[in-house]
Amino acid sequence: MKSSRIRTRRGLAVAALALTLTTVAACGGSDPLEAGTTSEGDPSAIVVGSANFPESQTVGYIYAEALRANGFDVGTKMSIGSREAYMPALRDGSLTVIPEYTGNLLEYLNPDSTATTAEQIDAALPAALAPDLMITTPAPGENKDAVVVTRATAERWNLTSIADLAPHSAEVTFAAPAEFQERSVGLPGLRANYGLDISPSKFVPIGDGGGPATVQALTSGQVVAANIFTTSPAIEANDLVVLADPAATFPAQNVVPVLRASANSDRLARVLDAVSAKLTTEELVALNEAVSGDSKTEPATAAKQWVTRQGLDTPIS
Repeated sequence: MKSSRIRTRRGLAVAALALTLTTVAACGGSDPLEAGTTSEGDPSAIVVGSANFPESQTVGYIYAEALRANGFDVGTKMSIGSREAYMPALRDGSLTVIPEYTGNLLEYLNPDSTATTAEQIDAALPAALAPDLMITTPAPGENKDAVVVTRATAERWNLTSIADLAPHSAEVTFAAPAEFQERSVGLPGLRANYGLDISPSKFVPIGDGGGPATVQALTSGQVVAANIFTTSPAIEANDLVVLADPAATFPAQNVVPVLRASANSDRLARVLDAVSAKLTTEELVALNEAVSGDSKTEPATAAKQWVTRQGLDTPIS
């Protein structure tokens, strides 16, 4: 399975939520890429965008807040949609920078790439982006596909990795998006890498991208394992266990700013690198909890609070 396509479905599944959580700035119409601010001409003028799901929006607003604190004139065009919409916008100057995920970005740019580890992906991205786009330093935090089980299941079978689950294949019911059953970064990859062989009768397709319905199926016992993204607040909230993937079935998905090469500067890169250094997986989980949890904090507000807590609301020396 191509992970980027799974995440696209995830993005669609949460698009309605994203639109209610986000104030679309720098654009008067329903399309954030309609006429408005561009990033051409003024090196201090930056347009930050996001995809159409809450985590991307929140990280986009974090970039915007940190850049404003460092003297940049920042506009925002949030909740744009898929890569098919925002990558051309980066190239034509409608956007300057947008948060991305390293593995998905490389797969979009080079579908034939076999890179899976963070090191392999980071090494391959510059050439795939050149000449008009580039990345700065990826964050340590990532949001990737994972095989997740309940704490009770992990303890009953002494599970720490996907390989430990394989001997129990006949007993495992598995919830995931429908395409997970057929694509290489999915059940076929788990079968090839670990011998985890899920029969069709024990696969439960759920189309919410690892969201509440998937979590409910897992915690209620309807399924034994599920595909859930690693920054989901539901993992901690329900004491779920993410099984290790030492064979890298799921490509690394570190958060990374992708930007127009012509707009880059030492100052811009320093600010984005300072943000990335603070964006751990734990911080992404906390931001997602703030935005999508009980408090329902607006992404822009959660971003501003985070930038202040991290000391990124003042100029970087």
